[in-house]
Amino acid sequence: MRLLLTTDTHVPKRARDLPEALWAAVAEADVVVHAGDWVDVTLLDTLESRARRLIACYGNNDGPALRARLPLVARATLDGLRLAVVHETGDAKGREARCAAAYPDTDLLVFGHSHIPWDTTTPTGLRLLNPGSPTDRRRQPHCTYMTATIETGTLAEVTLHRLPLRVGR
Repeated sequence: MRLLLTTDTHVPKRARDLPEALWAAVAEADVVVHAGDWVDVTLLDTLESRARRLIACYGNNDGPALRARLPLVARATLDGLRLAVVHETGDAKGREARCAAAYPDTDLLVFGHSHIPWDTTTPTGLRLLNPGSPTDRRRQPHCTYMTATIETGTLAEVTLHRLPLRVGR
């Protein structure tokens, strides 16, 4: 099963649309995971229509229209892998212990908010992934997203994809 992980898209505030490379990855993915900060419901509508399956939550920059359609924490089981998606996990310091305690029945936690890619595994085996942002790199050298595969209930082949800098950035 092929996954596309993204977050902090901030469309149309940070970009008019998602980068073409990300749309191409959406077309190839079996499941698209979005960890919040959409900003506008139009992108949610478009992603729902183009993705085979979408698992998503809302973020701190998402207003009432998005919060009415998306949960604070989205959960799914994908080929035996227990997934949770949340926008914020708090400070980087202590993140692993905090998330392991908050999500004890989860194998993979996808989160956003910082725009900083993150990939760690807690002592309990919880994998934490933040794909960064495909539209707002903040202090990072590149805008990013992630892809991954699930093979018989196990997360495999996690890849961080760097997007080319747009003109004027």
